[in-house]
Amino acid sequence: MQDLPAKARPKFAVIDYGMGNLRSVLKAWDHVGASASLVHDPQELIGFDALIFPGQGAIVDTMRLLKDSGFDAAIRDWVSSDKPFFGICLGLQALFEHSEEGDTQGLGILKGTVKRFKTNPSLKIPHMGWNAVHFDSNDTITEGLLSGEDQFYFVHSYYIEPSDRSLVLFESDYGGKFVSGIRLGKLYATQFHPEKSQAKGLQLYRNFLKSI
Repeated sequence: MQDLPAKARPKFAVIDYGMGNLRSVLKAWDHVGASASLVHDPQELIGFDALIFPGQGAIVDTMRLLKDSGFDAAIRDWVSSDKPFFGICLGLQALFEHSEEGDTQGLGILKGTVKRFKTNPSLKIPHMGWNAVHFDSNDTITEGLLSGEDQFYFVHSYYIEPSDRSLVLFESDYGGKFVSGIRLGKLYATQFHPEKSQAKGLQLYRNFLKSI
């Protein structure tokens, strides 16, 4: 798909709200065949085929920047319209109602909470590095991936607890099972960073692109 002419490539809007590893995200989507562009204002979203919500850092700062820029309302509107959406790391956590990090209210698009890892002392926090992802779904986004074998790259101290278990697409283990990816309609979001996960991460992005 990377050989498609620019005009034929689906247009992906990558939210630039002042945080996130944007260069690697743009490069990864471009590699799998999307035409990815940074957007700095919600009014720029017209004409895009998918919305990408990257994130890293503290959710307190993220929510403040989203509100200041108006992207909080724009994300809610986009998801409520069931348009293709992909959230990454903090872009997953912020979708939920509340985070223990800074006692912060999230976007409230999905019911559930974000909790800090409470693991045994031998496990370091943040959870950083490669970890397996488990799934039992034949969702199109898992095409070419092996449950429990393929490794993805994580960097996080908090994890989501959705109220609705039907959202759960991926699970991983770090001192106990935690949810590492969700799906709702055309919304996908992962706790791990596909753009940092080499071939398997690119496969996941490629599958998402095919799904739309």
